[in-house]
Amino acid sequence: MEAAVAKEYETLVGYWHEKLSHFQVKTPSEPFNAMINTWNAYNCFMTFIWSRAASFIYCGLRNGYGYRDTVQDIQGVIHLAPEMAVEKIRFMLSAQVDNGGGLPLVKFTHNAGHEDTPDDESYVRETGHPAYRADDALWLFPTIYKYISESGNLDFIDEVIVYANKDDGTVYDHLKRAIDFSMNRLGNHGMPAGLHADWNDCLRLGKEGESTFVAFQLYYAMTIIRKFAEYKKDDIYLGYLDEVQPKLGETIQKLCWNEDRYIRGFKDDGLVIGQRTDPEASMWLNPQSWSVISGLATPEQADLALDSVFRELNTDYGAMVMYPPYKEHAFDGALMLLFNACTKENAGIFSQPQGWIILAEALRGHGERAFTYFMESAPAAMNDKAEIRKLEPYSHGQFTEGKDSPFHGRSHVHWLTGTASTVMVGCVEGILGMRPDFFGLRIAPAVSPEWKEFEIDKLFRGKKLHITVKNPEGRESGFTSMTVNGKAYEDNYIPAEDLQDENEIIFVM
Repeated sequence: MEAAVAKEYETLVGYWHEKLSHFQVKTPSEPFNAMINTWNAYNCFMTFIWSRAASFIYCGLRNGYGYRDTVQDIQGVIHLAPEMAVEKIRFMLSAQVDNGGGLPLVKFTHNAGHEDTPDDESYVRETGHPAYRADDALWLFPTIYKYISESGNLDFIDEVIVYANKDDGTVYDHLKRAIDFSMNRLGNHGMPAGLHADWNDCLRLGKEGESTFVAFQLYYAMTIIRKFAEYKKDDIYLGYLDEVQPKLGETIQKLCWNEDRYIRGFKDDGLVIGQRTDPEASMWLNPQSWSVISGLATPEQADLALDSVFRELNTDYGAMVMYPPYKEHAFDGALMLLFNACTKENAGIFSQPQGWIILAEALRGHGERAFTYFMESAPAAMNDKAEIRKLEPYSHGQFTEGKDSPFHGRSHVHWLTGTASTVMVGCVEGILGMRPDFFGLRIAPAVSPEWKEFEIDKLFRGKKLHITVKNPEGRESGFTSMTVNGKAYEDNYIPAEDLQDENEIIFVM
């Protein structure tokens, strides 16, 4: 018996060491190293495997996989286990309805090609989900793009996968239909309708109400699918994108930019949500970070919006999802009013968006602020605040109470949270600057200027990369020189065909 236990233990240890070895860092920050090398990665795998479907918190109330939850969770393990990620991507594509939308809840008994949908009373009765959500299928774009870019599996674009209810199509077709789903459901101003929800389940904008957050997602999705269309030489679809994407961008810029921030959206009666002059909820986090991630905001707008977030939403424990909290001025549909001020969606520090603000700051080259956001919310940096935070020092929670709460800093709902994935992406793609595309890898770190040198060991398409980043001038971002196996490069991009089985890369900021 002891021998059998020892053997199983060795197998288990070997499994995790092998998975985690695919990406390891050595930086001057011990909390950063601990999270990226071990605990954030392990948290990503747990969330990837279980989605939000198994938790002591939810106590069995979940009767399936949330579409948006599961597709987002995949992103956190792509750089560690792309072969596992693609299997879950296939599953989630098979839960996409032929109209392009995602099934809000994918049943544990999912039978691809034969499922009912939110258009059927039977689905609503069984799942409790009365309608489509605006954002579900749009999460496919960054997830699938990250998988193909990390793995180099361009053939996946043409793989045929069945739809949830009927018919089948290539992955490219699935993505086209996801664009169609949003474009066929525009609100009064020509932006995506909020539908049943737009990631924030407490924000009900109405069937014709419009979400700035989802509008940025759709704009970003069009940028991503353009890469697929170019690869496929699909001139007809490129022409379509040339027509609709600029129009969407102009609409967002004209209607949603509000001096130093983007508004949150419009109610179906025309009420504007998130204006800077509103007495409550005048600043919202996600439109600001996604204005940068989407690529739509100008550099000036991006920096103004990010500065507004830091000024109005940031706390010692991360950025609040919005502020001030709703108390007396909530609109009909602002369900977050049900929560105490600065808890959950009512100006709490929702953990998942911390990864997006880290990524947004890093994309702007603001390494110091990106790292500040990481440290404010990183479990491994909370060891001297355990009596305040309450959760384990290695696990992300769903939310932390905001600055108006008498329990500011206390965290809730551990382990099964999308935070694991978004923070991992924010750190790997943002702070560490690992940004693969279809044909290679761009290295563009954005770090604390105190990081004078750090190392990254990365497995990329079966090749081992040992990257040493030198920062003698104490910069937050930027590129001075790079060598790959002794060969000097003029910029910070490495074509995949240049890589050997083992590679020594020296990058100077």
